[in-house]
Amino acid sequence: MSLLEIAVEAARAGGEVLVPRFGRELALAAKSTPTDLVSEADLASERAIRAVLAARRPDDGVLGEEGTGDLAGTTGLRWVVDPLDGTIDYLYGIPQWCVSVAVEDDEGGVAGVVWDPLREELWTAQRGSGAFLNGMALAPPASVAPLERALIATGFGYDSAVREAQGALVARLLPAVRDIRRAGSAALDLVWTAAGRHDAYYEFGVKPWDWAAGALVCREAGRAVVQLPAGDVLPSGLAVGPQPLLGALLGYVAP
Repeated sequence: MSLLEIAVEAARAGGEVLVPRFGRELALAAKSTPTDLVSEADLASERAIRAVLAARRPDDGVLGEEGTGDLAGTTGLRWVVDPLDGTIDYLYGIPQWCVSVAVEDDEGGVAGVVWDPLREELWTAQRGSGAFLNGMALAPPASVAPLERALIATGFGYDSAVREAQGALVARLLPAVRDIRRAGSAALDLVWTAAGRHDAYYEFGVKPWDWAAGALVCREAGRAVVQLPAGDVLPSGLAVGPQPLLGALLGYVAP
């Protein structure tokens, strides 16, 4: 099997665990802050994904959000797994969550999958081979909206000081754009940007498992991906969009 096929198998395995629990799952514990929650569904999905990877690629490294035995590996490949991106949405019964599985080498992403089981949308990408939604190619935008007509997606952290800084940034940006969306899943924000459902996306504090697959989908769909450096309060982040829109957005959000 190809790496992409394995990523698809693993993501679907995670989704198969999650769907029956959706709408009736309870939080198991808090992680970084009292508002940053993990559920048994997160852990069960990660176990299902790791079982696929252990069977198909036992010598590769694995990095998962829940950190259940991260593996170094010996092949030069590492799987980056978010078994449930959008846990808060999931726990509240909001249908905006997904499974994200990517594999990377020393040069970055090799293959990535974002699986939205409720909508049955499978977002896939391989480095140098394009990006796809349910097998249909995602193309670069035919035209690029100026910043004042752009719909911008973003997200917020769990630490109160970080959220305060993010709120101040949004207050500065909002009058300059069409509108802002905050849906709760970074991976879906990314692939929706790749498909033109958002014009651009930025977020501070996202982790590798949040963006590993989605950023590859964006690159392969012709969107630029830029790392945002950390500031005094804000952690590092990511911004995605077509040029020159991304350049204009960075004028507001880059520290």
